Amino acid sequence: MSEPFYITTAIHYPNGKPHIGHAYETIAADVIARFQRLMGRDVRFQTGTDEHGLKMAQKARDLGKTPRELADEMAGEFKDLFDRLDITYDRFIRTTDADHHQASRAIWEAMEAKGDLYLDRYEGWYSVRDEAYYDEKELVEGEGGEKLSPQGTPVEWTEEETWFFRLSKYAEPLLELLKKPGFLEPASRRNEMIAFVEGGLKDLSVSRTSFDWGVKVPGHDDHVMYVWVDALTNYITGVGYPDDSEMFRKYWPASLHLIGKDIVRFHTIYWPAFLMSADIPVPQQVFGHGFLLNRGVKESKSAGNVTDPNELIDLFGVDSLRYFLLAEVVFGKDGTYSAEALVNKVNAELANSFGNLAQRTLSMIHKNMDGKLEAFEPNESDKALLTTVRDACAATLPREFEALNFSVGIESWLKAVFACNAYVDEQAPWALKKSDPERMKAVLQTLFLAIRDLAIAIQPVVPTKAGVVLDQLGVTAERRTYTDLSDENWFGALVAAGHVIEKPTPAFPRLEMPEVEAA
Repeated sequence: MSEPFYITTAIHYPNGKPHIGHAYETIAADVIARFQRLMGRDVRFQTGTDEHGLKMAQKARDLGKTPRELADEMAGEFKDLFDRLDITYDRFIRTTDADHHQASRAIWEAMEAKGDLYLDRYEGWYSVRDEAYYDEKELVEGEGGEKLSPQGTPVEWTEEETWFFRLSKYAEPLLELLKKPGFLEPASRRNEMIAFVEGGLKDLSVSRTSFDWGVKVPGHDDHVMYVWVDALTNYITGVGYPDDSEMFRKYWPASLHLIGKDIVRFHTIYWPAFLMSADIPVPQQVFGHGFLLNRGVKESKSAGNVTDPNELIDLFGVDSLRYFLLAEVVFGKDGTYSAEALVNKVNAELANSFGNLAQRTLSMIHKNMDGKLEAFEPNESDKALLTTVRDACAATLPREFEALNFSVGIESWLKAVFACNAYVDEQAPWALKKSDPERMKAVLQTLFLAIRDLAIAIQPVVPTKAGVVLDQLGVTAERRTYTDLSDENWFGALVAAGHVIEKPTPAFPRLEMPEVEAA
């Protein structure tokens, strides 16, 4: 039996409505979760919202709301978006959940029992927007000469009594972990974090007294936990910590934390150190993906180019958005998008290539064979095509998806689609209808077999549309895993059952550019 697979996204900070970056990370995580399920693994998938911290409290105050009111409203926005994006999460966690407060207090007490927490006074630079502390040497100078964080966000000098975590104590085990092959990917992020640790670690301030919107420090109600202690703990909250439950033993340590590259430090230095202190195993892998740029420019409210993913769903559909983001962007690197690029790619690859292949093949079977499938003996050309398709769908795509190389895996799938279309042109089944009807049937049914493999393989990316194709083929829901690709008997079973191909409807209609975008 294969090992369970536990995947998480970063929990999203809901001080505003979700943007395209939130959609991108969560779609990618969903593709991974769906892929692993199709590989036969027992998957647990968690996402959610990170609702505490000074930034959230300030935003609520500005809006004339309580932090809880703002959290409830915005968490609803994120959950609604993820449901629209067809995200198959097992838990949408909120850091305001009661079990999360319990878990956060438990890990704090475990770190305290280890002797890794002590009370002192903090003086230094803090970015409210990043919810992060920065050393003087990390700061950069803004255009007006003001001090900024490495992310370009404002920092302010902070002085207050605070609990500290003995981060410096864990420098050597953290270096050993970071140098472990596969723990932190891509390599560029790993090298950055190794350099950061080798530059020297200072103990970390892990509580605040200047606001009270957060998890209370056990025994010290005047302190709330630093938001990252609280936020990172969500990953173990969601599998039952602090209880020694069957769920915790099954799914922890996490198989993959999928996060943005700007929060790698928190996940690969702070988080492992907290876990080591609490005698909890560290996650198996952290992957820091790149940013999604709007026509090559980073989105920001000040630039007025923030994209609401709900608008893209309304214009182009969920599967089109999912396909474009995974096929277009090299995962791990920054990528760019625009409405024009999305329409062009989806039309060329899904509508014109795969969609048209499925539509005309099933239409010809319906029209020229009365929709009835027959046993047939494939010739060498047929076998060569089916081998090409099987190699792409059962070998190359799964291998690349396992390595999170989505665009490479999809490219191999698309080459198999192109091979099918070339085969159609070479075999010309419309001409065979008159000259050799039996050969026409063999060609169409060879394509039928190929389309089934192609539709199964691409399910993680376009689940609804691939499902439509598989429905039209007559492939039942329980016969759509990657294991089923090696089943040689499924076609014979369809024939024996007298399955009839009905007149198909296009699964991937062409997209049109909205007039406002085209202007």
